[in-house]
Amino acid sequence: MKIPEFQHHKQVGKKLTIVTAYDAMFARIVEQAGLEVILVGDSLGMVVQGHPNTLTVTMDDMLYHTRMVARATQSALVIGDMPFMSYQISVEEALRNAGRFVQAGAAAVKIEGGQIMADRVRAMTRMGIPVMGHVGMTPQSVNQSGGYKVTGKGAEDARRIVEDVKALEQAGVFAIVLECMPALLAKELTELLSVPTIGIGAGPHCDGQVLVLYDLLGLFDDFVPKYVRPY
Repeated sequence: MKIPEFQHHKQVGKKLTIVTAYDAMFARIVEQAGLEVILVGDSLGMVVQGHPNTLTVTMDDMLYHTRMVARATQSALVIGDMPFMSYQISVEEALRNAGRFVQAGAAAVKIEGGQIMADRVRAMTRMGIPVMGHVGMTPQSVNQSGGYKVTGKGAEDARRIVEDVKALEQAGVFAIVLECMPALLAKELTELLSVPTIGIGAGPHCDGQVLVLYDLLGLFDDFVPKYVRPY
């Protein structure tokens, strides 16, 4: 799948389905099952490496796993999840590391954060690197937020998220992940935006859904989100 086709799904009302994969075997299985989008998530820090959060994941870790997934796929859209401190320091650092993901085989990258990340998004897209945004509950900010909590329940928090997605869309993202927020807020954002919204713990109204494959298969029981139904 290419980026224009991904975005066309929203225009025609066709739901998008995304799962994570971290190695060649699972990437091949996922693609053969008919899924067209794979996120090489920094969630590998928890489900593969055994850490309590994603903050220890490095660029080397992510590039290693991205190469494996990219080698195993034929037509799936591979998105690389930029790890903690690989894009926060400066626009230049963000652009350099995004380029390394593309060199490793990713067709796009994902970063967390709203208005404060708009300049990074703008720089990457100008250089031809598609960017997926991520707002709401952002796992790389877990120490600041105090845990994995639902966001956007209060009016002020919801307004901030609205401003975040508007800034990201204006900066050029091709899609935005909405994580752990009330379904009605996610519905409002989905109707507001012209780019696809991808929900995770954000209700049924988004343009698509993303899940961690290990959660979906019931392989990871250290932390099981309420919205996951293992198969």
